[in-house]
Amino acid sequence: MYQDLGKGIFCIEAMYQRPGLASCYLLQEGDAAVLIDTGTTHTVSTIMQLLEQQGLQPQQVRYVMPTHVHLDHAGGVGELMQRLPEAQLVVHPFGARHMIDPTKLTAGATAVYGEEKFREDFGELKAVPEQRVIEAQDGYTLDLNGRQLVCLDTPGHARHHYCVYDEHSNGFFTGDTFGISYREFDNHNGQYIFAPSTPVQFDPDTWHKTIDRLMDYKPQQMYLAHYGRINDIPDMAEKLHRCLDAYVQLSKSVTKDNRYEQLLSGLKDIYLEQLRQHDCNLPVDRQEELLGLDLDINAQGIEVWLQRQEQASD
Repeated sequence: MYQDLGKGIFCIEAMYQRPGLASCYLLQEGDAAVLIDTGTTHTVSTIMQLLEQQGLQPQQVRYVMPTHVHLDHAGGVGELMQRLPEAQLVVHPFGARHMIDPTKLTAGATAVYGEEKFREDFGELKAVPEQRVIEAQDGYTLDLNGRQLVCLDTPGHARHHYCVYDEHSNGFFTGDTFGISYREFDNHNGQYIFAPSTPVQFDPDTWHKTIDRLMDYKPQQMYLAHYGRINDIPDMAEKLHRCLDAYVQLSKSVTKDNRYEQLLSGLKDIYLEQLRQHDCNLPVDRQEELLGLDLDINAQGIEVWLQRQEQASD
């Protein structure tokens, strides 16, 4: 349920939708630790088991750090904060109010998924007392027993998103900002990656700038929420830039009638062609199965982005 990645970093399986889809991270430095992303409420028991295995008491977790407030990253925050009495919540300023009062998050997700599916996937979202919340402005730095963790404002996927730079590993914990890379697609050509254009704040122009900013640090690895650690970072960054460009080109080719369906079909063509060039030998139906959730929400995200552009031009 978790993997030791070295340098005090553990990748934790979130068990969201399917194994290998979503992860979060424990970072330990001596007798102190932080959690970066949390998975859902259902992930909490696994996190607590890992703390016990590492000889860490709940009060030794100093910070809980959701990279953004999408529920596969922050759904477990409230439950964890109740179990970790000394932890402070470090969250993007645009996301803090949703952690203090998750009513709108609950209502929005319930409207999308239905109440039964929402409970099944996410459990119950619990409020975090405001006095335990730190709003991490760009450049906000934490000291974990001498280990510096820097929060960088990283819009593009969402405006309420930050990434965490860990100088010790020369790596970023990137949430969704540095894309999605499922381990099932790894082969002799390395790792396959694509950008999640999830609703409702997808912004490709800003995202290009964010990727370039992360690359200014010359990181050796990225720790993704979806999924795990990736390397060969310059190549991965270039692929993400090309993926965002492909989304923009696709958006220019669709008409308003049945736009979602056109986007869904176009994205499937993009991903399958990328995987063909990657020399993926998985059956096509298996490729589509692994990408099914992303196809749906990415098509929705691009459609919402197009609607915003149209409203701005009216």
